[in-house]
This record gives sequence, structure tokens and C-alpha cells, in this order.
Amino acid sequence: MTDSGSAEQPHRPAFGEYATPEEQSRRAGRPLPPPVVHTPPTVLPVAQPAGPAEAAAERPAHPVDRVASIALLAYGLWNVITSIATFLNPSSLMATMMQAVGISATFSNYPQARVWGMVAGIVLIAGWIATAWWSVLRLRRGKLTWWLPVAGGVVFVALSSICMMIPFFTDPAVISFLNGQLQK
Repeated sequence: MTDSGSAEQPHRPAFGEYATPEEQSRRAGRPLPPPVVHTPPTVLPVAQPAGPAEAAAERPAHPVDRVASIALLAYGLWNVITSIATFLNPSSLMATMMQAVGISATFSNYPQARVWGMVAGIVLIAGWIATAWWSVLRLRRGKLTWWLPVAGGVVFVALSSICMMIPFFTDPAVISFLNGQLQK
């Protein structure tokens, strides 16, 4: 087989080849289309997610929330200071607790009450510091914060109250009173 007529015939695309738009127009007898200028697609700048410092600047905290949070933290600090004074001298606190329950005997477990009073004071101080630190972080980020001093107060006052209940319920007068109540 000889290929004598191949020089005269135009090149035919093989499988997978395509004619350009200019070749298509020339073979179809149409005028050439205007040249297509390929421009790169326009890329719009995408806003990057803001970091913590930028987010705080974009989203200021509600002024009422800020005032309420600071007022609750100030009240909590006052409560911590006055409670520590009471916990370090538990004699009047324990006498008041015994009167409130209706126990006529006197409290005698003072050494243990002083130790647990110091523990309760440390719990309150650490709790207030942790609550204040977390509240400041949330206020800087513009998040709702008023609930945090309330929750911190509830949690840490409950923990310090448990600390003060330990010497109260281990006092011989209280144990005797509770045993008498159970036998009735």
C-alpha cells in the first residue's frame, strides 16, 4: 500500500484530536471568529478569619453585660474578704450554726474548725481568682459574661460551705444531738 495521495488531501484529525475554532471556520467557509483573549479569572480577596485579638475588636461586649459582670465580681470579692474573716475565727460562726439548728450545747471542735476554715478561705480565694480571670477573658472576646460570676459564686461558696460543715458535723455535741433526734 502506498500513500501517494496523502500530500494532496488535508490532514484529518485522528481519534482524540480536535480542530481549532479557526480550522473549523475555514473548512465550513465561514469568516474567522474574533480572537479570544484568555484572561486569568478574577480572584477576589477572601477575608481571612479573624484571630482572637481581631475578633474582640470587631465584636464589642454589650455595655450592660460588662457593667453587670464587673459589679458581680466586685460583690464576690467583698463576699470573699468578709467570709475569710469569719472562717479564720470560726467560734462565732459555729455557735450561730448550733443555735440555728437548735443545739443548746457549745461547740468544742475548734482546732479542726480553724484548719477547715483556712481551707475554705483558700477555696474562696482561688475560686474568685479563677472566676475573675475567666470573666476577663470572655469580656475581651466580647462574649456574654454576666452568668460566670454568678456560677462561680454558687460553685465556690458551696465548696467552702462543705469545708465548714466537716468540723461542724464531727463535733461531739452535734453528733449527740443528731443521735438523740434519730432515736425519737
